[in-house]
Amino acid sequence: MATVPNLKAAPFDKDRRIEQLVLDLCTPDLREHALLQLSKKRENFQDLAPLLWNSFGTIAALLQEIVSIYPVLSPPTLNPAQSNTVCNALALLQEHILWTTCSSLLLQCVASHPETRMLFLNAHIPLYLYPFLNTTSKSKPVEYLRLTSLGVIGALVKVDDTKVISFLLSTEIIPLCLRTMEMGSELSKTVATFIVLKILLDDVGLEYICTTAERFFAVGRVLGNMVAAQVEQPSPRLLKHIIKCYRRLSDNLRACDALRSCLPDMLRDATFSNYLEDPSTLNWLQQLLHNVQGPRVAAMQAGGFDHMLVK
Repeated sequence: MATVPNLKAAPFDKDRRIEQLVLDLCTPDLREHALLQLSKKRENFQDLAPLLWNSFGTIAALLQEIVSIYPVLSPPTLNPAQSNTVCNALALLQEHILWTTCSSLLLQCVASHPETRMLFLNAHIPLYLYPFLNTTSKSKPVEYLRLTSLGVIGALVKVDDTKVISFLLSTEIIPLCLRTMEMGSELSKTVATFIVLKILLDDVGLEYICTTAERFFAVGRVLGNMVAAQVEQPSPRLLKHIIKCYRRLSDNLRACDALRSCLPDMLRDATFSNYLEDPSTLNWLQQLLHNVQGPRVAAMQAGGFDHMLVK
């Protein structure tokens, strides 16, 4: 007689395998395999984040993997094998859009799961990732860590929670993002600019950056340098985030007044008309010019884009 498969047992067995992998994280000899397997399987297990957080010693084991890399960051002697192990650990701490060339998506995990997000913040776990953002090394392994760490922060700001923004503003996230926007890879610059944009889109974040001239001009200087760099190496995706940052800054009266003199000329004319194909980005740009220069001047200077807004 043929054996009838027990279909009801399959999900249970799958959960047991995930639970065993989580337990293996606390065993040094089994940790690397568990990290790799959980990184691959997390999108198929919706409750992984609470399981990771509530399992004894698991978060400590992940943090142990992270801090073990600190000594090799300065001078940067990180090898690809070490980088891969830590990035697997970081991936378990996030819900994040993994900024790769194919825009792969990562699903929910500790940093963005509604049950664990605030616990994650209250434990100040993001601070463990900041050394990867503070390094100036441009080596490929370090860049991989930088990008994955930015992904954790990106997962936090993506949920549009003022509590998250307030926490990040109490740390050094703005200077760290600005540093990445200046010296990171195109992908890291894009993620860092996205984080700054999400902070600006929150009223608390906009007020924080525009409260002092020092903060505003620090952000404005980096954005201006990035616009200038776009002339030589244009990136439509990055340029979109830059324009949105400027547009949001223009919502603050004092910042808007300052932008009248420091907004890059390349955004006032049709320099990037061949690279701005997204109608929503063009609308953000026209709104920016409207706020900074008034409706009539904005219409005249944005004329080079009008043909792109016709449906």
